[in-house]
Order: sequence, then structure tokens, then C-alpha cells
Amino acid sequence: MDAVYMGKSEQSRPEEELSNKLSYSQRKQQQGKGEIDRAMERSPTTEQQQQQQGRRRGAGWRRWAVLVATVWIQAVTGTNFDFSAYSSALKASLGVSQEALNYLATASDLGKALGWSSGLALIHLPLPAVLLLSAASGLAAYALQYALILDYLHLPYPLVFLICLVAGCSICWFNTVCFVLCIRSFSSSNRPLALSLSISFNGLSAAFYTLFANALSPFSPSVYLLLNAIVPLVVSLVALPAILLCHPHDGHLHVVPKHDKRIFLGLYLLAFITGIYLVIFGSFNTTNSTAWVVLTGAMVLLTLPLIIPASSSCSHVDTHDPEPTVQLNHEDSRKPLLLNSDHSTESNAMMQKTVEHPMQDCCLGTVLEKGRMLVLCEEHSAKKLIQCVDFWLYYIAYFCGATVGLVYSNNLGQIAQSFHRESQLTMLLAVYSSCSFFGRLLSALPDFLRRKVSFARTGWLAAALVPMPMAFFLMWKLHDVNTLVAGTALIGLSSGFIFAAAVSVTSELFGPNSIGMNHNILITNIPLGSLLYGQIAALVYDANGLKMSVIDNRNGMVDTMVVCMGPKCYSTTFFVWGCITFLGLVSSIILFLRTRTAYSAAGGQQVVNTLAKFRLDRTP
Repeated sequence: MDAVYMGKSEQSRPEEELSNKLSYSQRKQQQGKGEIDRAMERSPTTEQQQQQQGRRRGAGWRRWAVLVATVWIQAVTGTNFDFSAYSSALKASLGVSQEALNYLATASDLGKALGWSSGLALIHLPLPAVLLLSAASGLAAYALQYALILDYLHLPYPLVFLICLVAGCSICWFNTVCFVLCIRSFSSSNRPLALSLSISFNGLSAAFYTLFANALSPFSPSVYLLLNAIVPLVVSLVALPAILLCHPHDGHLHVVPKHDKRIFLGLYLLAFITGIYLVIFGSFNTTNSTAWVVLTGAMVLLTLPLIIPASSSCSHVDTHDPEPTVQLNHEDSRKPLLLNSDHSTESNAMMQKTVEHPMQDCCLGTVLEKGRMLVLCEEHSAKKLIQCVDFWLYYIAYFCGATVGLVYSNNLGQIAQSFHRESQLTMLLAVYSSCSFFGRLLSALPDFLRRKVSFARTGWLAAALVPMPMAFFLMWKLHDVNTLVAGTALIGLSSGFIFAAAVSVTSELFGPNSIGMNHNILITNIPLGSLLYGQIAALVYDANGLKMSVIDNRNGMVDTMVVCMGPKCYSTTFFVWGCITFLGLVSSIILFLRTRTAYSAAGGQQVVNTLAKFRLDRTP
């Protein structure tokens, strides 16, 4: 039996081997077919490629159309920058002191402290509705001020304060809408460029309104209030179709068109030409007919960016680069600033490994080491933010820097009056506005040079603060008109850079997910600084001024107001402001020294991400 069994077993072995060979061959064939099927599934068909190309072309057209819309909105919504053009008329109409006028300027800036309300509105309302609400509130606030100056309406001072507060809040709402539009429409690598370009045109608002005023009524300060009320509403309605095209997923791109940087470079060159045009033609008093020609030229320059959506829709979109940076999660279109938590955690963990070694050799000791930031883009809650040393250094740098420049622009009307330069107020406004614009444009320099120059954005921030104390100390020592013009230009350049760079710095230091809350916490320094620095200027002005009798336009009664003439009115103020801005410069330098390691680690991590993405794409 054993022999028979063994014989059968030996006979069955060839059959089993043959069966195994056949099954192995069949498995290989099935595996090959499966790989081919998977490859065919992975490789898009011609129809799918055409659909993807169409979607990319549509997204590209929408992105640039939205960017042009935000540029238009920002160009006409910086209505707080022309306050000095009508502040003297408002002061005379209300019959108030310089100190009371300073409170009205503070009220306008205090509206920025209510910026959180715009974020709350975006949670419950669509973007177009928030935009129209901003325009409507601005229309009501400035129309009431216009009626006050012309004595069509008489209101008590507290209500005038509230009206100025609403006007300032409308500006913050406009800014929030533009920020969200840029964030939704552009990927993370191009987002700082889009934000800087959009914010830059906000610095040109005073120059544009000066051109409008010169063309309509060059000797009427009240025309500025009428323009502040009407122009933002008209521009919002014109830009509304492009905003309605905004798709919440356009910024969630896995590929970035190679020609995007060239398009941004063209837009920035066009913006630079616009600024030069306004400096040359907007700084001089002209006749009514000439003013209309200059205004038409400015409007043509403002509409030229429209060629970008047209050219983008006709250009080839099949050349793309992988996006190496962190992607945003746009699953909820009304929460555009949420990070993908898995990607963020992994990226932060990798960054942490690159900077886990402490800087033992730092000679500045605990001032630079204790609690220093090691990782960029780490999310900070409000509680964690106020416990962060780097935040308070950043807060002081902003509070003692850009905010002083803003208060200077609010007092520019009285400064020109005290120097007997009322006729040159239009020129000074144009100089400040244009230089503020150029400063905002320069804030994009780190993004254009990031592949060639590795320098922390906080270092650029410190460098931008250098001209401001120099300008104030020069105006303190020299009292001629040329120094006044040069100082105004330096202050506008410095403050403009900080205003535009602050959004990107806040996002990088304290997390993009929390930027809406954290940036609004940061800009609470603006109303505080406006109140403090404006109060210093008002006290010095009133202390050196003379009481004059004026007729109250509301009731015909004789009233007294303080008028100050001569360099003594602001000389002490310039010295105090110079010392304050020097403190801001010191704070920004310390912030740079504490954060440069985190920026270096982030730059190295970006290279690692790019190489990993490249290897992944090359893997068969």
C-alpha cells in the first residue's frame, strides 16, 4: 500500500508542478493586467486633460479678476488718509479745540478695534453682502459729516464721535473682505504677493481723492467727505460681478502656473508707474481742465490691470510647478483660514527637528533665548498670543512705528497750517500717500527675492523702521519746507511698508488659521496710539497757540478757539515722536534676532518639501 501510494504521489508531482506553473503564469498575467488598468486609471484621458485644463483656465481667470477687484476697492477705501484735508473745516464747523478734534481722529481709528465684527459677519453672510454693508455704512457716516460741515445738520459732539467710529469700522470691513478674497483665490506661495499688491493701493486713496477734489471743487474741503461717501459704494458695485465669480476652492491648488510670478511682476511694475504718475502730476495745484486730464490718466492706469484676466484666460496653462508649501483647507467657504491639520502637524514636527538644538552661543543671553519662537506658522490662540514675548515685541514695534506715521498723517493739515503752508497741503498729502504706496509695494520684495536672498521678514520690518526716527529728528532740528516734504516722504515710505507687511508677518509668526483674530488684536494699538500720540500733539499745539474769537456757524454766537502758528507748534511733538519710533526700532531688532532661527528653519524645510515632492513625482 505504501508503494502504491508513493507511486501515485510521484506521478502527481509533475501535474502539480505544471499546475503551479500555470497558476503562476496566470497570476503574472493578471498582475500585469491590473498594473496596466491602474496605470490607465492614473493617466488621464484626453477628455479628462481637456476638462482639467478648462478648470485651470477658469480658475486662473477668476483669480486675476478678483485681484483686480480688490485693487480697485483698496484704492478708494483708505478714506481715513484724507482726514487732514477737511479736519480744519470740521474743527471750525463744530467750534471745538484741537484736543476735541484729535478725539474725532481717534474715533475713526477706534473703528479698527471693532474689526472682529467683520469676521463675525463673514461667518453668517456671504462676501458680497459684507462688501455692500461696508459701503452702506461708509455712505451713511461720511454723508452725515458732509451735512455737518455745510450746516445742513446739527448734532451733539458725542453723536459726531459715534459717526466717525462707524466710518472707521467700514474701512476695516472693506479690508477684511479684500484679505479674504486674496486668501481664497491664491495658493499659499503667491498669497503674500496678492495681499501686498492689494494693500498697496490702499495707500493711494488720498492721492486719488485729491485728484477728484481738484477736478470737482479744489477750494472746498467738504468735497472730500462727499467723495468718501459716494466713491466706495460706486466702486463696490462695479467690482461686484468679479467678486461673485470668486470660487472658494481656487486657492486650493496642487500646482502653480509658472507664469504667475511674471504676471505679478507686470502688475507691480504697473502699480509702480501709477505711483510715479501720481507723484508727478498729483503734487501740484492745477487748473480745473488740467485736473480733469490728470484724473482721466489716473483712471486709465487703474483700469489697465484688466488686461491680466484677459491674457490669463488665453494663455497656456499646461506648464505648472508643484506647490511645496502648506495648503489651506477650503471645505467651508466661510472659514477660509483653516489649515489642514494633518499636514500642519507633520510639517511642524519636521521643522521642530531641524531647530531642536538650543542656541547656547548667543551672547545676548536670556533676552533673546527665553521663550523664543522655534517654528513658524504655529497656531496661537488669544490666550497663548498674549503670553508670547514675541507678540509683545511685535506689538511695540507696530505701536511705536506705523501707528505714529498714521497719527502724523492725521495732523498733516494742522502741521501745514502752522508752517503757513496751507496752499501746499494738497502736495503734502500726495507725497505722503504716494510714498506710503511705494512702501507697501516694497513689502513684496522678500517674496520676489526669497530664492536669492534668505532674510527673515521680521528683519525687513526692522529695516523699514529705520527712516522714521531719522525723519522726525530732522524735522525737529530743521524747520524749512524742504525738510517737511522729505520727512513726510520718509514717514509715508516707512509706515506703508509696515502696514502691508504686517498681515504676512502675523500669519507667519502666529499661524494663518488664527490671523483674523490675531491681526485684529494687533491693530488695537492703532486707536491707542492715535489717542496717546494725538493727545501729545494736541497738548503741545494748544500750549503754544493763541485764543481767537470765531463765530459759531450753528447758533451765531461768538466762541473762542486756539490757533497756533510757527515751528513751535510741533517741534516738541516731533522730538517726542522721534524718541517713540526709535523705541519701536529697537523692539523690531530684538524681534528679528529672536525669530531669525525659525525663519532659517522654515526656509530649509521648504527646500526639503520641494525635493520630497520632486522625488515623489519621479517615482514610477
